[in-house]
Parts: sequence; C-alpha cells; structure tokens
Amino acid sequence: MPTTTATLTDRYVETAMRTVPEKQRPDLAAELRASIEDEIEARIAAGDTPDAAEIAVLTELGDPDALAAGYIDRPLWLIGPKYYLTWWRLTKLLWAIVPACVAFAVALGQVLAGESIGTVIGAVVPAVISVIVNIGFWTALVFFIIERSTGDKDAAVVSAWTLDRLPEKKERGAGLSDLVASLVFLALAAGAVIWDQLFGLAYLTDAGGWLPALSPALWPGWILGLLALIVLEALLMTVVYLQGRWTAVTATVNAALNVAFVIPLLWLLSRGELLNPELFPGLIPAGSADTVETVLVTLLSFGAVAIAAWDTIDGFLKARRAR
Repeated sequence: MPTTTATLTDRYVETAMRTVPEKQRPDLAAELRASIEDEIEARIAAGDTPDAAEIAVLTELGDPDALAAGYIDRPLWLIGPKYYLTWWRLTKLLWAIVPACVAFAVALGQVLAGESIGTVIGAVVPAVISVIVNIGFWTALVFFIIERSTGDKDAAVVSAWTLDRLPEKKERGAGLSDLVASLVFLALAAGAVIWDQLFGLAYLTDAGGWLPALSPALWPGWILGLLALIVLEALLMTVVYLQGRWTAVTATVNAALNVAFVIPLLWLLSRGELLNPELFPGLIPAGSADTVETVLVTLLSFGAVAIAAWDTIDGFLKARRAR
C-alpha cells in the first residue's frame, strides 16, 4: 500500500484515539485500523485505486472525534434525551417562580430606600435578566454533570412515567359557569368601589367612622373610568360565552383591557394618589405609617401586574386550545 495511504490511515486513527481512554486505545485502534483496511481492500477489488479507495473510506467514516464517541458510547450533546424533559420542566418551573420573587424583593428594597420609579425599574430589569440566565446555566450544568458522571446508571433523578402523570383536560373557559363566575366577581368589584366611595371600607375610631380606602379625589373621573372597564370586561365575557370559545380577537381585547387597567393603577400608585391619604395615619401608629404604606403600595403594584399578566396569558392559552 502506498505511503500516502498509510499516512492518511495513521493520521485518522491517531486523531480518533486521542479522546478515547488510554486503556481502551490499543484495542479500539486495532479494530478501527482493521475495519478501514477491509473497506479499502473491498473498494480496490471493485476497481478503485488504492489512494482513491482510502480517501473514500475515510470520508465516509466522517469526523474521527464523532466516530470515537460512538465507540465509547459518549454523548455529544449537552443534555441527552434521558434527562432533557426533567431538566426542561424544572427550568420552566424555576423561571416561573424565582424571577418574580427577585423582582419583588429588589423593587421593595428600592422603594423602601426612597428611589424613584425609574431607578426601581432600572434595578429590577437587570436583576431579573441575571436570574433567568443563571437559572438556565446552573440547571443545565447540574444535569450535564449528572449525565456525564452516571452514564447508563440510574441517578434517581428521572422517575418512571405512569398514566397518573397525564394532565387533566383543560377547559376553554367559555362555559356558563365561567360566565356566571366572571360576572359575579365583576359585580362584586364594582359594588365594592361604589360602596367605598359612598360609605367607606375602613373603619377608624379616631376619625369617627368609616373612611374610603380609595382617594376621594378619584371621583368622578377615575372611578367612572374603572367602572367602564368593569362593564367592558363583563361584555367581553358575555361575547366569549356566546361564541362558545376564546379567539385571538377576544384574547387581544382582554389583554388591552388589562393594560388599560394596570397602567393607570401603577401611575396613581407611583404618585401616591390611589389610596386615601387619611387612611394610614389613622390605622398605623405614628412613625410607621410611611413604611407600611410603601410596602402596601409595592404589594399592590406587583399584585396588579401579576394578575393582569396571568389573565392575559390565560386568555391566549385558551384561544390556542380552542383553535
């Protein structure tokens, strides 16, 4: 066999064996070399020249590192199919919980420190991005280590799948019960707002009776706007019921109503104009009212955003399931 052919074979075998454990190299190298020589001889017998046969055989074998990985059963992916779904489900669960908690904690700290809304947002956004990236990195690293260290052994990370793990069928949210529940909730919300303005929802002994929880200055413009949004939401729920399902249009309208509710709410909260200014001094001892009000405002802000975001996402998910 010509020197060129032998040189190419030697180079290929040597490259393939560089990632193989040292104890396995002699046997695998001999096996690979014998296989290459058999293929070359078969091509020569079919009429190829030695050089052409050698080049064709090595080309068909492909990347020597990939070939070696197949010899020693070493996966060439980061997380293989055995652990992938467990890793992905855990990562999604952490993404759904941890960033929101971090955002709330950072925002609360910034608000208590007296920072402006712009500073709060500027601190929350990079913190949330950092948490999302870190969750993705560290969960992938942990499962990568588990997969590479256990091989085919059971690491007790993935449990056997059973029929009990099948998810329940999700409703489309367009039934009569959904409509009644939505209308009752909206009616109670509207009634609470009107009652608060007429009679008050907070009883203060020092003030001599009931005080509205919402600022009286919100009447009539803001309160009427809120009641209008409640009416529009009730109409939307009725339309969804009559259609028998959620659609992309109704989900989009629902998202718009949520935005129309949340943005003014956050604006009023940031300016201290949503809650009755007489409420906290009458309920909280002197010296603590400002801190309690700050914490409550932060909780209301995050609660409103979380509920609106979930309701928006839920609408689009129902529309997708209905489609």
